[in-house]
Amino acid sequence: MRVVGHFVAWRLGLRSAETQTTGAERDCLERHVAGRRRVVEIGVWHGVTTSRLRNGMHPDGVLTAVDPFPVGRLGISLQERIARCEVGGASRGQVVWVRARGAEAARYHGPVDFIFIDGDHSEAGLLEDWRAWSRLVEPGGIVALHDSRSCGGRMLDGAGSVKVTNEVIRPDVRFTIVDEVDSLTVLQKHAH
Repeated sequence: MRVVGHFVAWRLGLRSAETQTTGAERDCLERHVAGRRRVVEIGVWHGVTTSRLRNGMHPDGVLTAVDPFPVGRLGISLQERIARCEVGGASRGQVVWVRARGAEAARYHGPVDFIFIDGDHSEAGLLEDWRAWSRLVEPGGIVALHDSRSCGGRMLDGAGSVKVTNEVIRPDVRFTIVDEVDSLTVLQKHAH
C-alpha cells in the first residue's frame, strides 16, 4: 500500500517523485549529457534523473528510457505513471520508452553517445548490462554508473555493482574514468 499512498500524495502535490541519486550526482549527469544526441538511461524509477538527462541533452536528441516497470497489485505500474509525467515536463528532444531489462533492450538498440546505468545492481545484472551496452558506446561517448563506489556515509563496498565496477569496468582498457561524484563513476570511451 506504500506505493499507492505515495502515488496519491504525489498526484496531490504533497510528495515529490523519488530518486536514489544525490543532487551532486544529478548535476554531474547533466554536465556530461550536455550536447549528446543518443542518450540511454537504464533504471528510470520515477523519472527524476530521466528528466534531468532530457533537459541537458541536445535539443534534437533521443533519450531511450529503459525500465521493466513491474506491475503492482492494481495491474499497472504506478512508478511508470509518475515517470512518464515527470519526464513529460521536460521539453528537449524526444523520449522512447522501453519496458525491458537493460541488457534485453540493448539487443534492439544502435550506437549511443551517453548511457546512465542505474538498473540491476547485482553482480550478474551489472555485468550483463555492461557487456551488452559498452560495445554500443561510440568513441568519445560517456558511461555513468550509479552505486559504483562508496562515498560519505554510504558504504557500498559489498554491493555487486561496486564489485563489478572495480573488477571489470575500471580495468576495461576501452574506457577512462573522467569523473567521480558521490557513488557515481563516469567513464569515457577512447577514440581508438
